[in-house]
Amino acid sequence: MAVLAGCGGRSSSDWPLPNADLASTRAVAHSGIDRDNVARLHVAWRFRFRIPVVESGVFTATPVVAGGVVYVQDMRSNVFALDLGTGAVRWQHRFGATNPGPNGVAVAGDRVYGATDSVAFALSARTGRLLWQRVLVSATQRFVDLAPQVADGAVYLSTIGEPPNGRGTLYALAAADGRLLWSLDTIKGEWRVPLLAGGGGAWYTPSVGGGVTYWGIANPLPWGGTKRYPNGAVFAGRALYTDSLLAVDAKTGRLRWYDQVTTHDVRDYDFQLPPILGSIGSTPVVFGAGKGGVVIAWNRTTHARIWQASVGLHRHDTGPLPARRVTICPGLYGGVLTPMAYAEGRLFVPVVDLCMRGSATGYEALENVDVAARGRGELVALDAATGRRVWVRRLPQPVFSCATVAGGVVFTATFDGTVYGFDTRGGARLWSARLPARVNACPAVSGDTLLVGAGVPKRGGTLELEAFRP
Repeated sequence: MAVLAGCGGRSSSDWPLPNADLASTRAVAHSGIDRDNVARLHVAWRFRFRIPVVESGVFTATPVVAGGVVYVQDMRSNVFALDLGTGAVRWQHRFGATNPGPNGVAVAGDRVYGATDSVAFALSARTGRLLWQRVLVSATQRFVDLAPQVADGAVYLSTIGEPPNGRGTLYALAAADGRLLWSLDTIKGEWRVPLLAGGGGAWYTPSVGGGVTYWGIANPLPWGGTKRYPNGAVFAGRALYTDSLLAVDAKTGRLRWYDQVTTHDVRDYDFQLPPILGSIGSTPVVFGAGKGGVVIAWNRTTHARIWQASVGLHRHDTGPLPARRVTICPGLYGGVLTPMAYAEGRLFVPVVDLCMRGSATGYEALENVDVAARGRGELVALDAATGRRVWVRRLPQPVFSCATVAGGVVFTATFDGTVYGFDTRGGARLWSARLPARVNACPAVSGDTLLVGAGVPKRGGTLELEAFRP
């Protein structure tokens, strides 16, 4: 069955968009996996990634599925079409461009849409033939690292801004030919010290509903500060529109409304996740979260906050940073790093508890942080109407994977390569499996198949996408 993602629909067995649907719920209404059979999940097939390992591994995306075909993009931006039943390769299109991730593709109609680090593209879903491509980066827009959203004939993407003078920009391209429909600079005004400042843009897929696109926006840089410019002095004041929820007109690119969650952010607290569109009774709501470890619900009509809830560890996480180094929680990897799921009136929130040392002049070096040894994780279920914590499962490793819901089971994975299935009602563990490598990619469910990639090296383990079935 052809997927109708551009019109907001899909067949019951498809997962055609990075977060399942235009509302970014990461949940499927009809699934061949449920509470009764999840314990019988076993490996049906494996697809091995054979590219050199880059900073984030070899695979960080969510697989998408349409018409019995799985589409995946690796960390060299290469796209593969795999048979859902067997894992056999139907076609591949190699770009060979390193992409910092999370990347990934989207399917609408007979096309696959995606991006390398610099170029947006459309491929034939049947053959993998390149149909069009468009360069998005510029001197002030460093790279593209998100999977696109596709709706009503438009493809939505973003660049990320890094120093010097980095200014992340949102884009809408025509799905037919890649021509520019509109763009929106996510930095208001000029940086105080352009040679050292940057930020903004989106690194997760936006959501679309009611003629509006909803975006989570990245942080300003540098985090902490420098000896000459402590506590983010390279960017003055609030540094709008970093760390904000943006509601942007889908047709024109006009900013309809926004809410900045962290003003003058010096802790790398991106508000980056895909906003989730839902409802509380008859009230249309948008839910958002980010690395600051805060989940927020807004009324989409009045734009007022309905509730706000903190998850994970919090320490020295507000106000200016001191001159001496202190322990900061959430840390640079921390808070809610990867997308939530929404189902059954609940939000399922993956959490990274990994504190770091930082001060007004900077943080400890990321390359010296032993993530596996220092980090822990949580999966938190919140009542979507109130933000009240319903249940919490504490996990032995950070959760760099997303939450995904099917048949009353919420799936996620920890960094050590363990995939879990928990009961959505009370959080009981129903199933788990150990993958051969570490996981920083996200699960998807199509019909009776659970797909999750293990893309970060571990001694003796292969880097691969695994398909599980009961």
